[in-house]
Amino acid sequence: MLRIHHLNNSRSQRVLWLCEELGIEYDVVKHFRDPETMRAPQSLAAVHPLGKSPAIEHHGHVIVESEAILEYICNVCAGGRLSRASGASDYGEYLAWLAYAEGTLFPGIVVDLVSAWTGGENEAFKGFFDSEIDNNLAYVQTSLGGRDSLLASGFCAADINLAWTLEFAECRGRLRKFPALTAWVRKMRARPAYMRALERGGPQDLSVFAAGVA
Repeated sequence: MLRIHHLNNSRSQRVLWLCEELGIEYDVVKHFRDPETMRAPQSLAAVHPLGKSPAIEHHGHVIVESEAILEYICNVCAGGRLSRASGASDYGEYLAWLAYAEGTLFPGIVVDLVSAWTGGENEAFKGFFDSEIDNNLAYVQTSLGGRDSLLASGFCAADINLAWTLEFAECRGRLRKFPALTAWVRKMRARPAYMRALERGGPQDLSVFAAGVA
């Protein structure tokens, strides 16, 4: 049985959502952030040395990193569904979007949050990341082009990976300039599997990361 270590208000929500979309069985072990520091609890360090979520256990192996987990579940647990085969014409596009959410879009938004948490006053530093965030969000909005999915071939794990990052951007006030992205996030939240994942893992409140947002 697939076991998901789920941290409240975190990117591990993606993993529950993916499993619900795929209709596969899984167990959930819930972990809870320290309400003061927002840090993950020590219980996750007992799962993996980095003490981070998401983490999954399957066939005696512990796997971390969102993209790796999503690909693993799609291909090992679900016969390739919601992934793309290496021979597919959009395989490269799929891989690029799967990596993009965490590798390119998310880091700048985290810098924005940490700057708010620590009272960072370096305006040049902040201005650089403000520009990067806006450029990235504009790129995503243009790439979607009004579609309901990143790929013309349809909904996939890359959409799930991106959606949570956009939810995080939304809580940071970053989607105000991008109404099409706000609408897309709403569509993702309306998916039955998304709602079932919330029922299984517990409610998500990303407003805890809204420090400094006017």
